[in-house]
Amino acid sequence: MGLTYQDRPEFANYRYLAGVDEAGRGPWAGPVVAAAVIMPPGYHHETIDDSKKLTARQRETLYEVIKRDALAIGVAFVDAATIDAINILAATRQAMREALKQLTPAPDFVLLDAVTLPELGSKQQGLIRGDGLALPIAAASIIAKVTRDRYMMELHRAHPEYRFNRHKGYGTKFHRDMITKYGPLPGIHRMSFKPLKIFQIR
Repeated sequence: MGLTYQDRPEFANYRYLAGVDEAGRGPWAGPVVAAAVIMPPGYHHETIDDSKKLTARQRETLYEVIKRDALAIGVAFVDAATIDAINILAATRQAMREALKQLTPAPDFVLLDAVTLPELGSKQQGLIRGDGLALPIAAASIIAKVTRDRYMMELHRAHPEYRFNRHKGYGTKFHRDMITKYGPLPGIHRMSFKPLKIFQIR
């Protein structure tokens, strides 16, 4: 398994190394969800990987494995209205900071997928495509993705006409057709995203 970045010698003295990732930066609807995960030192698992490389069934199975084996997990949501107010990058960073605050024990080093967090307080490193390099980030990606997908299924049950179970809020043609037919949902659709700016919520 290639997810061994966390095993590099420079991390040998950090006992509580957290991985952080998000799900939902790109969709037109729903929250952005961030997860922070601390796995035991030296932990490896042959099938934990970047969530995008896994099937939904594999993610669900590994979600339970990570919940069982992790030393600590934090999960945070930032909703569509906040995304519209502060922009998606700022919202992603807010969710990541909130997820990290939930960790007990607190991390002594943080590995993040792509971004860094100003004024975090802990030592940190952002890795491009980090969810395919470091197991703690991959574990966080799975927790974030499964959590968000489950939330979008709840939205589907509340608003079945939009078929959130089918597209999870992403910008598919079908989703666009449903927005055109029914209009965007206040507080759920991200009105600051370019494809939605043509709609006016009344």
